[in-house]
Amino acid sequence: MSTVLVTGGSGFLGMHTIVQLLAHGHEVRTTVRSAARETQVRAALGVEPGARLRFFVADLLSDDGWDAAVDGADYVLHVASPFPPGAPEDEDELIVPAREGTLRVLRAAHVAGVRRVVVTSSFAAVGYGRDPGDHVFTEVDWTDPDADIGAYIRSKTLAERAAWDYSERHPDAPELTVINPVAIFGPVLGTDRGTSVGVIAGLLDGSMAAGIPRLAFAVVDVRDAAELHVRAMTDPAAAGERFIAAGGDSVWMADIARILRDRLGDTAARVPTTELADDVLREAAKSNPALEPTAREVGRRRHLSAEKARRMLGWQPRSLEQTVVATAESLLGPNVERVLS
Repeated sequence: MSTVLVTGGSGFLGMHTIVQLLAHGHEVRTTVRSAARETQVRAALGVEPGARLRFFVADLLSDDGWDAAVDGADYVLHVASPFPPGAPEDEDELIVPAREGTLRVLRAAHVAGVRRVVVTSSFAAVGYGRDPGDHVFTEVDWTDPDADIGAYIRSKTLAERAAWDYSERHPDAPELTVINPVAIFGPVLGTDRGTSVGVIAGLLDGSMAAGIPRLAFAVVDVRDAAELHVRAMTDPAAAGERFIAAGGDSVWMADIARILRDRLGDTAARVPTTELADDVLREAAKSNPALEPTAREVGRRRHLSAEKARRMLGWQPRSLEQTVVATAESLLGPNVERVLS
């Protein structure tokens, strides 16, 4: 089987991608920012030393380690990218590692003669910077990086643009495919649960007792997002394409809360039943800048389609209900007292 490098192997999506690659029989390498993370990741995955999984220390802000990590790899899945819980004071804290890190990985893969690089971008690079109205966003759409969109959305847009520009300027570079996931939920492995999963935790633990913000977003199960990366890695049809990874159209957060209450019974007793007025969050953002990106989105719903991945790659993601329930059960499980305390 092939040798595959997964960047950011200690992250939520990175670990699930490693699981699927190992299940398919591939030799897997992964990068972590600290050698100490290897023990944690192996424990979370239940993978013994060796076992077709090797670790390399490499950081998106440094050239060190990347040549060794990609040497001899057939494919690279560039999953690593910062996703903070709030807005940074300096946009470059996100933009520089996202854009320069992506280019660093592409250059190393180019020198090493890798066949294809699959870059994890985001729906953030597709559907922002304009009034969504009734438009259904697809892979032909691009976020306007000059609009008032916030640091994270701008970082993902600029990083993906840089990747496509590099590919266009270097015809002999590895084939490029990009995956644009929406909010990633799903079963947690280890201690890294991903920022999006915090939505489920917040609904369950009572921290949204005042009410549910009127926010809408689409969801994809982390296992399905990982599977799409693996499909896109080798399918000839995926070369030079971008694919939205979404289990369906966007939904309101209140719909997710309803699923939790309906399916989890007493365990979901703290899940709120009322929605906040939009102005509540907007007023709160005036005194708390970290809330500004969220407040900007209240009351807006972006419609989207992931039909391209289904049609071209045969991808069949789980339903919203399956994903939400699996996420909650994973968070609760043996950690139920911690989550609800």
